[in-house]
Amino acid sequence: MRREAQNILLILFGGALLEIAVNGTYLRYVKPTQQPWLIVAGATMVVLAVVAIAKDIRAGRPSSVDEDTSLVADATSGHGHRTRSTWMLVLPVLTIFLVAPPALGADAVNRSNGRTAASGQNQRAIVKTYFPPLPAGAVVPMPVSEVVTRASSDATNSLNGRTVALTGFVVRTKADVYLVRLVIACCAADAFPVKTKLDGANLSALKNDEWIETTGIVAPDSATSANGYTPTLAMSSLRQIPAPADPYE
Repeated sequence: MRREAQNILLILFGGALLEIAVNGTYLRYVKPTQQPWLIVAGATMVVLAVVAIAKDIRAGRPSSVDEDTSLVADATSGHGHRTRSTWMLVLPVLTIFLVAPPALGADAVNRSNGRTAASGQNQRAIVKTYFPPLPAGAVVPMPVSEVVTRASSDATNSLNGRTVALTGFVVRTKADVYLVRLVIACCAADAFPVKTKLDGANLSALKNDEWIETTGIVAPDSATSANGYTPTLAMSSLRQIPAPADPYE
């Protein structure tokens, strides 16, 4: 690949990283703490490309005859496809610029084969521990991951009789409807689902990947090893909401 093409690709890659880091799209792929690193990486790529282009201009370097000759030689010897295949690197960049892939959703959950935050503990007995009491209030907003952890591991049964507010997206199976959030340690590649089974009216109207906010009471002892430690939420209210900027917990 010619130097001019290399520099253009470097600018495109760097520009793509800067775009998703600035407009917030990066939250579909990595945690918020990764934003500074994306900015640094994107800016570095762009600066390196600009410096290389400036050096070529100052040196008065035209399109390299040697490089053109080597390309012809490669094509003659049957290796020209290597150079052409390098342009395939442009495709992921154009994808980010033109059609940014969405965050993971119901399809990723259904393809996880039942893997959940607590499923790794299915091979051994969960040890009950003492959790701090929930905050005072008629309704307690909580992350789905904390509800799942307390439902399966809290020796104090702090969720019993308390109304909690949960936010997540809908995942439907053949018979059940779940409210789900995906938890990531670093990026979307290591995401795993945490979910609660919904019990109440108006569930038939819910669609996969639809974001909702619901309140209700977690059914005591509903999170068991048989269901992957997935608690059941007896809903008292339900409303549709826009997808949040950061879809992961």
